[in-house]
Amino acid sequence: MTRLTAFGSGWLALAALLSASPVHAQGADADLVKRGEYLVTAGDCAACHTKPGGKFLAGNYTLNTPIGAIKTPNLTPDEETGLGKWTYETFERAFRHGIGDEGEYLYPAFPFGWYTKVSDEDTKAIFAFLKSVPAVKEKREESNIPFPFNIRTALITWRTAFFTEGRFKPDPNASEEVNRGGYLVEGLGHCGMCHNERKLVGNTSLAGRFGGGVIDGWYAPNITPDGHQGIGAWSDEEVVTYLKTGTAPGNRPGVAAGPMRQTIEESLSKMTDSDLKAMVAYLRTIPAKQTYKEKDLQAFNQPGAPGADTYLTYCSSCHRPDGKGAEGAIPALAGNTSVQSAGPETVINVIVGGLAAQNGYAPMPAIGQEMTDQQIKDVTDYIRNSWGNTAPVVSETGVVATARDKIKTMLAGNAPCSTTDDETLKKSVAEATGGDVLKGLKPTDFVPVLSRVAPQVKAAAPQAGDAAVVNGLLAAFCQANRGQEETAPLGWSATIGSFGNVAYSQVKNPEKQADAGSDQPPASVTTPPKP
Repeated sequence: MTRLTAFGSGWLALAALLSASPVHAQGADADLVKRGEYLVTAGDCAACHTKPGGKFLAGNYTLNTPIGAIKTPNLTPDEETGLGKWTYETFERAFRHGIGDEGEYLYPAFPFGWYTKVSDEDTKAIFAFLKSVPAVKEKREESNIPFPFNIRTALITWRTAFFTEGRFKPDPNASEEVNRGGYLVEGLGHCGMCHNERKLVGNTSLAGRFGGGVIDGWYAPNITPDGHQGIGAWSDEEVVTYLKTGTAPGNRPGVAAGPMRQTIEESLSKMTDSDLKAMVAYLRTIPAKQTYKEKDLQAFNQPGAPGADTYLTYCSSCHRPDGKGAEGAIPALAGNTSVQSAGPETVINVIVGGLAAQNGYAPMPAIGQEMTDQQIKDVTDYIRNSWGNTAPVVSETGVVATARDKIKTMLAGNAPCSTTDDETLKKSVAEATGGDVLKGLKPTDFVPVLSRVAPQVKAAAPQAGDAAVVNGLLAAFCQANRGQEETAPLGWSATIGSFGNVAYSQVKNPEKQADAGSDQPPASVTTPPKP
């Protein structure tokens, strides 16, 4: 399990609960299960225990760690492959002590170094919920961990050096809100698992505490109160809104991407406002940390900087030449805290893989598919060091090649088409695009077709929200044209990216109907010339 949160309840009713489903649970049992559901959701257990396209919490998600690829276990109550035969004592020993059901040491990819701080009441509620979910028979696949890391007894060295058992202890000099936030951040939330500089040392202060670091090929930014690299310049309201939506109100630039976006969608967005505010209040008490010193930055000659021409060719039409974007539609790059993180990984990954629409913002095409590795490196340096931005330059082009090999998205054309979970939206998209409307659709026809289809879908599924409608149309376009990527008139990434931009325009401004007889595509669907 990975990423959890907090509450509490009694233990006496647990025995009867273990054989009951949520439908039959009564009284205190039902309350315990409900409380556990909040904890599991807030902790985003599904992120690591539900593989893509798999059953909820059935495991076999692949964690790519420095010691190898680890397959996660099944957390459903299946008798043979899950937790069905586990007692609470067995679960508690694994959850808070890192000892498996057969007495084996667990790898610290499972954050028991944080979970040791979780209260008894919360641990019982979590276990009660896990016992209540539908059982799924799915055997855990073999992990790929090379010698000597596959020798679990060697983990005693790690445990001796870095693991300290103990419950969370409130600070008597801090407010109740700050202590609540500390419990969430330092325990069940295990924020340091991604935002600490070095990950394998668990929850120790030696880990570059909350100063930012690379996790699974993405850069988790500095979340200390530093004014330039961290959240020091953000208001509490901006941070809370970002945690709920992936974007911040007002002029605060940036959108969530990668693992953070998943965490927000599956977890943080479903937490209570009071818990999010408490987490922010606690983070304000952490000493500000600079992941890099501005005096150590390499000289960057902006007037003739490599990457300037690439930016103007590929990026400026949306993000503007001054990097300010369009408020509420295109995120600003100027002053963007995430853009200025110590590591460039997130910027590069977004350039290579694009982004789906979210919280009012347009989808971003996987424009990096049209660039060379050197162009991506240069434009990343340009973005991170222009308009007042300052950040370390990319030290080698290899990081770009690694991202290109690793990032798999529908927009890049190297991953399956996304799916729509909202059944009403799925039905409305199917009805509006029935037949072969989207199959083989040319860029010249995007505007006339989408000016009709997009408002129809939006009207039929008003509960979905604009971003979901845009993403639903993108998924439908992908599914209709899967297998025809090589014949896409502008190249796949440019074609589907242009479709997404036109869909966004028509969903947001349905009254602006384009001339259906036009034989020219709008500027947004043309492919930039390659320098």
